[in-house]
Amino acid sequence: MNNEGIFDLISRAGPVVQLVMLLLLLGSIACWAIIIVKLRQIYSAKRDSEAFLNIFWNSDHIEDVYKQAEKYGESPLSEVFRSGYVELIKGTEALKKTGSKNSSRDESAAMDSIDRAMRRAHRSQITVLSSTVPFLATTGSAAPFIGLFGTVWGIMNSFRALIGSSATTTIQAVAPGIAEALIATAMGLLAAIPAVIFYNLLVNRIKVLAAEMDNFAGDFLNIVDRHYL
Repeated sequence: MNNEGIFDLISRAGPVVQLVMLLLLLGSIACWAIIIVKLRQIYSAKRDSEAFLNIFWNSDHIEDVYKQAEKYGESPLSEVFRSGYVELIKGTEALKKTGSKNSSRDESAAMDSIDRAMRRAHRSQITVLSSTVPFLATTGSAAPFIGLFGTVWGIMNSFRALIGSSATTTIQAVAPGIAEALIATAMGLLAAIPAVIFYNLLVNRIKVLAAEMDNFAGDFLNIVDRHYL
């Protein structure tokens, strides 16, 4: 027993405990894949957003910004801007056709359309950034209980094996089964702890990007109101 490693204990575990361990292993792999992909996605979004803002605030005309915005496709701010700009062009063309450029009601309607377009883009970007992240929360909350189930089942089977046995019930008799079962709890914790940590980290970073989109949308609307409508 003293020379047995973890893999030896896993191979000796019962089928239910092994199934629990397999589920936890697959869940842990899925979590790490999500973590890596989302960290890279959010890093790219932050990098491109900073570059886009630099172009936006240093350009004299938003037409020039729109021509360059496609270069920063990973930036949620770029997507919000492009949605607002397209609606701005539609609004200004409509005002010119109706000859109502000085009508405050028509200008207000155009502003509302731009605002709605930017809000739709905002929600769409948040949906993209947040996709698959809830899986981390689910794993973080469920994995310890799944591991505990495997442990309880394994310990129960260890004691059941002693029923009718002539062997003296000692710690040496039940220790192998308990050790095998406790691995399930350990795997549950190993899956849950990183999932919870990175879930909170990713959610906070997404909130920061969401706030940046809100601030940018407000700034863009102010610029449009002062100079374009």
